[in-house]
Amino acid sequence: MQKIVFIINPISGTASKKSMPALIDKYIDKNRFDVEIKFTEYAGHASVLAKEAREAGIDVVVAVGGDGTINEVARALTQSKTALGIIPCGSGNGLARHLMLPLNTKGALEVINTCEIHDLDYGIINGHPFFCTCGMGFDAFISAKFAEAGKRGPITYAENVLKEGLTYKPETYTLTLDDAEISYNAFLVSCANASQYGNDAYIAPQASMKDGLIDVVIIEPFDIIEAPSISLEMFNKTLDKNSKIKYFKTRKLHIHREQPGMIHYDGDPIEAPADLDIELVHQGIRIVVNPNADKRRRRPNRVQSAFSDFFNELQTVKDGMERLTSEVGQQVSNPVRQVKAVSEYIQSKLK
Repeated sequence: MQKIVFIINPISGTASKKSMPALIDKYIDKNRFDVEIKFTEYAGHASVLAKEAREAGIDVVVAVGGDGTINEVARALTQSKTALGIIPCGSGNGLARHLMLPLNTKGALEVINTCEIHDLDYGIINGHPFFCTCGMGFDAFISAKFAEAGKRGPITYAENVLKEGLTYKPETYTLTLDDAEISYNAFLVSCANASQYGNDAYIAPQASMKDGLIDVVIIEPFDIIEAPSISLEMFNKTLDKNSKIKYFKTRKLHIHREQPGMIHYDGDPIEAPADLDIELVHQGIRIVVNPNADKRRRRPNRVQSAFSDFFNELQTVKDGMERLTSEVGQQVSNPVRQVKAVSEYIQSKLK
C-alpha cells in the first residue's frame, strides 16, 4: 500500500469542493492507496500540510485546487521522494493543461491511480519556486489586477486585459546570460517552465518540463492593429512565430529593469526589486503524469499554422508600407495623399 494525502483548497477556482471527498472515495484505487484527506484553512496552509506529509514519508501528495494551490504544495515537495499529484480545480489550470491531465475529477483520479511518476523541472525567481511560468511587465500587472478583482475566471481575466492593455507602458529590461548583455524595450518578459499561462493560452509553445531549460519570451511593444494577431497566435500555439516576439532558451539569467515593481510566479503577484535572478532546477520535482497524454496536442495544427502565416504576412506588408512611407517623405501626412504617394513610389521602382 502506498500512502497518499489529498490537500483540498475549498476556495480555489469557481466550483464548490464539498463533493470532493466523496468523489475521491468513489474513484481512488483503495487496493493501492491508503488515503488521507485534508482541507486548507488559510493562505500558505497547503505548503505546511505538504511539508508535514513529505516529512512523514508520504508517497504522493495531491493538490486539489488551482495553480496557486499547486504551487504551494509543489514547493514543499521539491528535492524529495514524495510525488506531486494534481486534481485541477482552478480557473486557469496552466500546469495541468500543459501535462494534459483530465480537467474532470474522475479522469484526474484515474491518472493518479496509474501512479506513473516522472522527474520534472521547475524554476526559481528570486528564491520563489515556480512550476509553470513567472514573469514581469504586463502579465505581472494583470495578475495583480486579477488578484484584486475579488472574482476568478477567464472572463475577469479578459476584462482586465482589454481594459488595461492599450494604455500599459512598456519598460526597458536588460538581460544577462552567458556573459552577454542585451536590452529590450518590452511589453512583458515571461520565463516559462511549462508551455502556457492557463485556459490554453500558450505563452511558450515549445516549452518542455524535461529539457533543463527555461523558455524566455519577450513581447515587444505593439499597436491596436497588431494586438488581435498576437492574441490569436497565443491560443493557436504559434506565438513564437510572431515578429514582435523574441524567444530563446537558457538555464539561468539575470534581469535588470528600470525600477522595482510587480512580478508573478504561477500567477501569484508580488512586489520585487529591480534586479531579478531566474534559474532552472533540472528534474527537481517528482510529478504524477498522464501515461496516455498525446504530446502532439501541444503543437499547432495546419489551420492554426495557416492563420499564423497569414497574420505574419499582413504584418510584413504593414512594415513595408511604413518603410516606404518614410522613404517617400514624412511631409506626406494626410492618409489619402500618403497612399497615393506610396503607390507612385512603387510604380517608379517598377519602371
